[in-house]
Amino acid sequence: MLLKTFGWSFAVTALGLALAGVLWGWQGLAIVGILSVLEISVSFDNAVINAGILRKMNAFWQKIFLTLGILIAVFGMRLVFPVVIVAITAKLGPIEAVNLAIHDKAQYQELVTSAHPAIAAFGGIFLLMIFLDFIFEERDYKWLSWIEKPMAKMGKLDTLSIIIALVALLVAAMTVATDVAHGGGDKSATVLLSGVAGLITYLVVGGISGYFEEKLEEDEDDEEAGDGAAAAPATNGNGSAVGLAGKAAFFMFLYLEVIDASFSFDGVIGAFAITNDIFMMALGLGIGAMYIRSLTVFLVRKGTLEDYVYLEHGAHYAIGALAVILLITIKYEVSEVITGLVGIVLIALSFGSSVLRNRREGRSGDSSGDKAEVASGV
Repeated sequence: MLLKTFGWSFAVTALGLALAGVLWGWQGLAIVGILSVLEISVSFDNAVINAGILRKMNAFWQKIFLTLGILIAVFGMRLVFPVVIVAITAKLGPIEAVNLAIHDKAQYQELVTSAHPAIAAFGGIFLLMIFLDFIFEERDYKWLSWIEKPMAKMGKLDTLSIIIALVALLVAAMTVATDVAHGGGDKSATVLLSGVAGLITYLVVGGISGYFEEKLEEDEDDEEAGDGAAAAPATNGNGSAVGLAGKAAFFMFLYLEVIDASFSFDGVIGAFAITNDIFMMALGLGIGAMYIRSLTVFLVRKGTLEDYVYLEHGAHYAIGALAVILLITIKYEVSEVITGLVGIVLIALSFGSSVLRNRREGRSGDSSGDKAEVASGV
């Protein structure tokens, strides 16, 4: 299972490090290795979130996520995206932007860094919406019940997450965006525009994928009712119902890619603290992205989220923290070490809580006693 899931990641790592050693020597090899570790540590919570979505999809779309999805993640977000940002902000043609990235790395880094307020606002609001919609939803399992119970009650107001996200955006525009270190000057209008774009993107992609998911579930319910619900639903091999396909899976795939893009913003910008060589950056971050993809599939195939029920909670709290950090970085620098540690600590705590829950449940021998435990959390 381990080799089957992580085989491509191991192969890409060996090939990538060998290529780095040949092209840039020992220094390049070390930089690419550091970038890989940086990407894995910063995006570990991304794997848990992705797994929660990917397990809803069928085997075909899971393969698409590992093939086409990884190409988009590695070449699109880690190599092409920074160049596109430079082309747009500096009003250059694509070829000019590529030449700048190769031949004038200092200027290229400066242009990408100056675009950070817009990138941070877009990604921060998008990720904040993911966290808010999770925390305001009534869930069977509650980790931090003292927070999640009142939040679920407040979540009955459908537009509450949008209102809070817009308030957060306004606060960011009137505070951290008024005197920005990245590029200098007042970036309030840029931050507002980018944040609204992030909110619209979330509502459109998430709304469409949710619509098709609900429609597919309704169709399945109608079919079961027509058959008298005599037969048990088919499974995808790990005990869960056969996953989403067609339009529902397609828009879920788009949703996954936008989430990955939002996570990658911080890693790409942070990588400039280590190197401004776009090829080293793409190679190192690409290796890390491969492991995140493989870890996502591993979590799905092992049914980890079903066994450790608070993992998704920890990952979503980490997303909320990352969203706040992204908005803060519009003006202030925050070390990638802090960003990575926050996510890892929250996920580790949620994993530990899940283990304790499973032990208590195992000792009681009563699998129907979930409700008492579910309500308690940590």
